[in-house]
Amino acid sequence: MGPPRPTAGRRLSAWLYRRPRLRLSLLLGPPLLWMVVLYVGALAALLVQSFFSLDDFTGKVQRSFTLSTWHALFTQVTFDTVLRTSVMALSVTVASVAVAFPIAYFMARLATPRVKAALYVLMLLPLWASYMVKVYSWNLILSKGGVIEWGVHRVGLTGLLDRVLRVPTIGGSYLGASLLGQFLVFVYMWLPYMILPVEAALERVPASLVDASGDLGAHPRTTFRRVIWPLAKPGVVAGSIFTFSLTLGDFIIPTLIGTSQPSIGKAIYEYQGSAGNLPLAAAFAVLPMLIMAIYLTAAKRMGAFEAL
Repeated sequence: MGPPRPTAGRRLSAWLYRRPRLRLSLLLGPPLLWMVVLYVGALAALLVQSFFSLDDFTGKVQRSFTLSTWHALFTQVTFDTVLRTSVMALSVTVASVAVAFPIAYFMARLATPRVKAALYVLMLLPLWASYMVKVYSWNLILSKGGVIEWGVHRVGLTGLLDRVLRVPTIGGSYLGASLLGQFLVFVYMWLPYMILPVEAALERVPASLVDASGDLGAHPRTTFRRVIWPLAKPGVVAGSIFTFSLTLGDFIIPTLIGTSQPSIGKAIYEYQGSAGNLPLAAAFAVLPMLIMAIYLTAAKRMGAFEAL
């Protein structure tokens, strides 16, 4: 009685083992096909759509190559919208770094394992809640008669709040109808995405370098500027990719909170929705992609991808 014959599965495994290129193609083929067809293909379709135009009389998309949509894009309020949104995204990024860095430093270098675990839970807990629930909750907090306005009124700073906001609304100013309120919500929403990469970068800073800097007589500020910050900067830039890009393309927060001034995401939503101008919405959607391409190129040169 001879040895048992190998099963079909074993024969197939042995056959694939002798053909590593075929095995690699079978492993990478489905995800690459998914990326090319559904991701790159969708971006290509978006770009092609931006070179169509909308017939003003019939309201139908004219599927013939034209630059009129791009001409309309750059002759309307596009520059103000892009500049306003980019400044907001940059401001949210800078504020997130200022808030996240001390927290990340404490977690990486000072906190005990138990405290660090508790901070991780507190930081990630808001991410488990629905995005819309959090935005509507902040809408209530910042609304007229909300908890922030109540607290400001209790300490007698209502006049100062009106002067800071300068939003002409019935019954006075309130944070829910201001760019400041929109800024606060953006920082709250994206702060965990800044803390995580910064904390990971700070954990990789060798303690021996910090000790050596102190032993050589460097002031703590000098140690931070010459040792800690350069080594943590890739993590900061990596976190800024999330905060900047998410703010740049968000349309829900600018729709529910802030002034009536349009943002990039809100303008795209309105063009493809109520306005029904799909070519103009597609052209508008290309602009943040170009901005992010420039931003990612700069981030790559600063070593941000190594910190992700």
